[in-house]
Parts: sequence; structure tokens; C-alpha cells
Amino acid sequence: MANWFECKVRYDKMMENGLVKKVNEPYMVDALSFTEAEARIIEEQTPFISGDFSVSAVKRTKISEIFRDDTADKWYLVKVAFITIDEKTAAEKRSVSQILTAGSDFKNAYDNFMNGMKGTMADFDIVSITETPIMDVYNAKLAKEAGE
Repeated sequence: MANWFECKVRYDKMMENGLVKKVNEPYMVDALSFTEAEARIIEEQTPFISGDFSVSAVKRTKISEIFRDDTADKWYLVKVAFITIDEKTAAEKRSVSQILTAGSDFKNAYDNFMNGMKGTMADFDIVSITETPIMDVYNAKLAKEAGE
């Protein structure tokens, strides 16, 4: 299971109007520890940022799964409640999970989420779908990939 960390990177960004603005952008990184998450975000962002930058925050998230779409440019957080029935009391129990889903717009994110949930045997309700400021998502580097 992935351990997702939200890492915020602070740097000076050239805006479309030519002005330089200090920004603090969030990224998602799959890592085993805070230290690895910080090292990975530095490694991933170094080729894209000219000048100085710093990792201003690293925090663990409760994201359980990520549904990707290479054509999408936004990330949406889907809160989904999985419904189970307690066999002893016959009471309905709801456990909420957070899933990050790529999408070009709200409907596309919903479609990508539903496509990712195909084949799921559990009953579920979507609690909310919210657009996030996340810029990109970096999966863990496997030993085979790292050695290449």
C-alpha cells in the first residue's frame, strides 16, 4: 500500500505577464518516510525549476488510492463512503476513504473515478468531489527503475 505525502515546494515562478511571483505549490509523493518524500520531491522538481527553491512542508495524507488520467491537468479529491452491514446487529456501517482522481473538469473526474471503481464488489456513496491545488503526483520508484 502506498504512503502518500503532500510536499509543498516554494520558488520564484515567472508568470505569463512577465512578473516573478513567489509560489508555494503542492505535489503528492509516494514514499516510505518524510525524509524520502523530501528527497524525492527535490529530485523530481530540480529539472523544472530554475533558481533556488525549498521544500516548505511535508505532511502525510489519508489518500488510499489514486486514479490517473494522462490527458487530465487537474486533481480532484473524492471522499467515498463504503457501506458494510454488521452481521451481528444488522446495522449499516460507513467507512470513508479519500481517493485522488485526475480529471480535466468535474464530470471527467467523476467519470474517471467511476471507471476506477468498476469491478468493486462493495457498495459505496460519493460524499464529495473537490478540486485540489495539487500540481502533480509522483509514484514510488521501484528498485528496478532506480537502477536504470
